[in-house]
Amino acid sequence: MPKARAAGPRLYIPKSMSNLFELRGKLTSTQSVILGLAGLGLILLIWWGLAEYFAVNKTLDPERLEQLDGEELPRSNGEKAYPILPTPGMVLRSFPDLVTKDDLKGNALHSIWLNIRGYFWAVLLSLPLGFLIGLVPLLRGMFSKPVDALRYLPLTALTGLFIIWFGIEDEMKIAFLAFGILVYLLPVVVQRIDEVQDVYLKTVFTLGATDWQTVKSVYLPSVLSKVIDDIRVLTAISWTYIIIAELLNRQGGIGALIYLKARQGQISKVFALLIVIVLIGFLQDRLFVYLDKRLFPFKYYKTTIPALREIRTGLLIVFGVMAAAILLQIYMPDMSGTMTMTLWTLVLAAVALVVFGEVKMRSSLTESA
Repeated sequence: MPKARAAGPRLYIPKSMSNLFELRGKLTSTQSVILGLAGLGLILLIWWGLAEYFAVNKTLDPERLEQLDGEELPRSNGEKAYPILPTPGMVLRSFPDLVTKDDLKGNALHSIWLNIRGYFWAVLLSLPLGFLIGLVPLLRGMFSKPVDALRYLPLTALTGLFIIWFGIEDEMKIAFLAFGILVYLLPVVVQRIDEVQDVYLKTVFTLGATDWQTVKSVYLPSVLSKVIDDIRVLTAISWTYIIIAELLNRQGGIGALIYLKARQGQISKVFALLIVIVLIGFLQDRLFVYLDKRLFPFKYYKTTIPALREIRTGLLIVFGVMAAAILLQIYMPDMSGTMTMTLWTLVLAAVALVVFGEVKMRSSLTESA
């Protein structure tokens, strides 16, 4: 019989690194940090290389340089200008001017406040309408198909209608943002109702629960615990609608500032503003993850979590104050300083309650461990 051929040399992989190449292998916390920093460094290196590749030599292309904004020519690399893609260093050096001269803080807060108000109205409309359509067969038969069809509307083509209906002030931007979120969130609420497991419904039916008790004890917790993940995903889409809305009437906001800096040819500031949007979106995503863990702990923990009542109470107070501020801004646009101070006091008290609950929870978990 012919001898079996010896296997060729195998690549030696240390045992500590073997999980890096496994299908769906788990990374340790140290590996996650190191690889995250390495990936960020690689992205910056590629960015810098592309910026240098597209750089323009001042002495070789004078006609092109005359078309560039003067602010982009200094702070570059000697005889080079960067008309297409700025270097990471140029973007970093543009932040001080954005903060001091362009009111980056005020414009960012303006866009965030638009986002919050748009989400408020979208959620306020989507949840009751979604539950009615998802639970009542009559309404489901009448409106489920039109609701699904709303997702195919080209929202950017509706900006003219929103200007006609709401004007060109912030009311129009809020309505446009709320509608943009609503057309995606409403069908999702109906879908989440269909995903409620029958075992829970049969259990409450066996216990003799009424329709309202079934909605309160089964449908609401199950649907809301999943919808918060959908809202988290829609956060990224909402920023697209914010930028579009702020371009229509450039009276503040990151979108208006991006448009202005692009028209002026200050490309490095445009990239800096895009980075700001990414950072805000990342913080919003982390906030939704935190809210999900605290408002719906049954998704993550099998036992009762100490001090959870204090945390949830504080969070609900913050949500209530935000809703009150949004409604008061509509019906009482000129709020007195006393009322504003009262709202801020409630927010600070609620945040203190949340912090107290977090400290109490962590200490109790540490003792039990």
